[in-house]
Amino acid sequence: MTTVDDAGGFGAGTALPLLPEDWERCLAVAAHPDDIEYGTASAVARWTAQGKRITYLLATRGEAGIDGLHPDRAGPLREAEERAGAREVGVETVEFLDHRDGAVEYGPALRRDIVRAIRRHRPEVVVSGTYTVRMVGGVTNQADHRAVGLAALDAARDAGNRWIFPELADEGLEPWGGVRFVCFAGAERPTHGVDVSGEPLERGIASLEAHAEYTKGLGAQGFEPRLFLTWAARQGGPALGVEAAVLFDMHWIAFEGPPPWEQ
Repeated sequence: MTTVDDAGGFGAGTALPLLPEDWERCLAVAAHPDDIEYGTASAVARWTAQGKRITYLLATRGEAGIDGLHPDRAGPLREAEERAGAREVGVETVEFLDHRDGAVEYGPALRRDIVRAIRRHRPEVVVSGTYTVRMVGGVTNQADHRAVGLAALDAARDAGNRWIFPELADEGLEPWGGVRFVCFAGAERPTHGVDVSGEPLERGIASLEAHAEYTKGLGAQGFEPRLFLTWAARQGGPALGVEAAVLFDMHWIAFEGPPPWEQ
C-alpha cells in the first residue's frame, strides 16, 4: 500500500486511519475565500450528504488576493464567490471576521473572534488549514494561514473556559467545551484521511470552480480546478486504499472515553 512518508510526500508505509465521522456539527475556519476549496470542500460535500451541519468562518474577505483589482472591489467579489462555492457543497452559513487580508495577526483578538463563533455554533469538530511553516510537499505556508490555523486550534480549547474571554458571557455566549478534535488540511505529515471518491470530489471541484474571477486573477500562476483537485485527491487516495482522499493532521482536544490511566 502507498501512504504518506516521513518527508511529507508519498511513499511506502502504513495506511492512515479514517477521520472519525461520528459527529453532527463542524466549524471550518480559514484565512481567505478559496482556502477551504483547495481540497477540504470535497470532505465537506461528503459530510453534508450525511446530514452533518457545516459552518464556514473566514478571517478575511480576501481583498488583497487579486493583483489587478483594488481591494474595495476584490473583497465583495471574493465574498460572493465564497458563498457560491459553499452552496456547491451544501453549506449555507458563511461568516466573515473582517481581519485585514495579508496582515492577520495571531493573538487574543483573533482567538476571541473564533471562540465567539465556536460558542455560538457549538461544533464538535473544527477544521482549518495547517499552521506550520511548511505544508504538504514542503511548500512554504502563507502568513495568514499560519496565524488562523494556530488560533483555531487554541480557540477550540479556549471556548470551554469561562475565564478566558469572560466578556463573551455578556453577549450571552456560555462556554462550549464540546469540541472533540481539530483537523488541519494541507499538513506536511497527515494522520487521518477522508474518502472523497466520486460525488464528493465532483462537488468539491464545483466549489473551487465558483472562484472563477479569483482564479483568473492569478494569471500565469492560475490553474484548472478539475485537473488540480483530481490530481491532489488521487495523491491522497492510496494512503487510505481508495481512489481519492483528503488528508488531515488531527489533534484531539480531549480524551475519547476514559483516560488511559483509568483503563
